[in-house]
Amino acid sequence: MQAMKKTMMAAAMSAAFAVTAQAGGVSDDVVKIGVLADMGGVYADICGKGCVTAVEMAVEDFGGEVLGKPIEVISADDQNKPDVGSAKVRQWIESEQVDAVNGLVASSVTGAVTKVLTDAKKVALISTSASHAFTTKACSPYNVHWTYNVAALANGTVKPMVDSGKKKWFFITADYAFGHALEGIATKVINDQGGEVVGAVRAPLGTTDFSSYVLQAQASGADVIGLANAGTDFVNALKTSAEFGLTETADVAGLLVFTHNAKALDPAIAAGMKATTGFYWDMDDQTREWSARFKQRHGSIPAMGQAGAYSMTMHYLNAIKAAGTDEADAVMAMMKATKPDDFFARNAYLRNDGRMVHDMLLVSIKDAASRQSDDDIYNIEAVIPGDVAFNPMMESCNFAAKS
Repeated sequence: MQAMKKTMMAAAMSAAFAVTAQAGGVSDDVVKIGVLADMGGVYADICGKGCVTAVEMAVEDFGGEVLGKPIEVISADDQNKPDVGSAKVRQWIESEQVDAVNGLVASSVTGAVTKVLTDAKKVALISTSASHAFTTKACSPYNVHWTYNVAALANGTVKPMVDSGKKKWFFITADYAFGHALEGIATKVINDQGGEVVGAVRAPLGTTDFSSYVLQAQASGADVIGLANAGTDFVNALKTSAEFGLTETADVAGLLVFTHNAKALDPAIAAGMKATTGFYWDMDDQTREWSARFKQRHGSIPAMGQAGAYSMTMHYLNAIKAAGTDEADAVMAMMKATKPDDFFARNAYLRNDGRMVHDMLLVSIKDAASRQSDDDIYNIEAVIPGDVAFNPMMESCNFAAKS
């Protein structure tokens, strides 16, 4: 595996040097990064304005300019609507010379936006979307998928539960691309480990009444109810499960749990629940130092997508500096040729398909008696090596090999 990584990075480095030799400088005399996210809906707390803050912090920490040219950050609300998001990014490219788009939360929006960016040969810096499609069936030489994906969530959370004897699963799933992808890959993990999925029900994004979905889950007789949703959908589904007594008769597994949502839940309901995350603010001195600065600016501890947005922006800007240009092909090659190493990216490298592979964390939600503060939410149970958490690269998405 190490030899393969070295070969991949050597190929990417050669490509970077080849492209750099043909290009140079900063186009339009400014490096402009757009941050597109849900600013007021169900995902606002997990990226939203916090992702804008994180990207702005990265730009400031970088010094505000690269190759002697200023770095500018602009932002917009995608309203979790693919047509709104793709139209805004098209406007950014055509009228405002945006070089890269960061943020990107709902997978349906990201799917639409990455097509626009790929057609324009602009870089997609995906911080918070979960679907693995962006490095598989919808892969692109301009996609960078940084923080986590559904494969890591399923491998990190579902596999050990099935191995422990929780064989029968039922899913309450967000009814769009992210939920479908998470349910699908979790189902494969369950089947591969000798378990079975006895049923599933799909709830529209932003559902506030989960009663009928929880009753169907309760009637299934499953050992585990997998919540293949996120944000306030996850919070509302778990609260309803507790109200109906489902948490007393079955395990309820949150497959995508952000710290903000875990913090919002009564520990009496959520304590002991395991989850997989790409980042936790209280892991060590490095994470605590950056998170304290973020909280001072934003008012709350960072979610993993916000930490990922900062880390990915720094890697992008360092790649521009090293490549001597903001030309997308040269920057992408340099990002893949150099290893990120910061408070977020541990044992990390960017694969040729755009998947950032790094250590993930298996965590459990603390009970009330164990918490030292309102932000003291997780116990870190294990560090999951990136090559274990993330599925292998598909050869059809090996863009370095194609160049």
